[in-house]
Amino acid sequence: MDARTKEKMILWAEKFNDPQYFIEDPISFPKKFEARMREGRAVLQDVEIAAVFAAHFAWGRRSVILRDCERLFDEMGWQPYEYVNSGCWRDDDSSVHRTVKWSDTARICKRLKEWYSWHGSLESLTQDEMRTTIFRQKSDLKAANKKINMMRRWMVRDDGKVDLGLWTDTDKKELIIPLDVHVYEQAVANGLTKRKQKDIVTAREITDAFKEIFPDDPCLGDFALFGYGVTRGSEQTEE
Repeated sequence: MDARTKEKMILWAEKFNDPQYFIEDPISFPKKFEARMREGRAVLQDVEIAAVFAAHFAWGRRSVILRDCERLFDEMGWQPYEYVNSGCWRDDDSSVHRTVKWSDTARICKRLKEWYSWHGSLESLTQDEMRTTIFRQKSDLKAANKKINMMRRWMVRDDGKVDLGLWTDTDKKELIIPLDVHVYEQAVANGLTKRKQKDIVTAREITDAFKEIFPDDPCLGDFALFGYGVTRGSEQTEE
């Protein structure tokens, strides 16, 4: 990475790692429960479940993502952990978010209930374990796992700005940039990768590029790439 690119990345990361840019963002939902947790009105599991679903819905137009997250948490009575443990989940084939059906969310709730019956947190799950255990997708060690890495970034990074910092047994050095189409295009434009595949190898390559700048916190680079998109007027979508 050349000096000019490094300077841009540092400036954008400092500027856009700021809550004002994420008021209308999927992270706003786990942040609401994190605030309630600080007030004693929610528990860690509420935040984790909110993060699971907000990340799962994070594809498409931001306005639609936010609308559909609201619909889901309204259905949960804004008590996700209680809702999951109730065993009484909305389970029909109508859409809650794009191709995600209420029956899909019910199955995720079932698997969360099973996990929480034996564990206090989701933190110990690896990316692939989260993929197979909670989302019941086939194991794929090459997958970029964007939604899982995004959730992990939310839960682990602990600078007290945008992210939550509630998973304290995970080192933020281990995090991987959440890779989607927009992040990939922004990374290519800034010379952070030349690979064509949008897989975990590319996600790690981009993350490693940011380790040159932010060795203790490479996912700070996610905000730099967000800033690159904002400065070029990228449409508010998640892919």
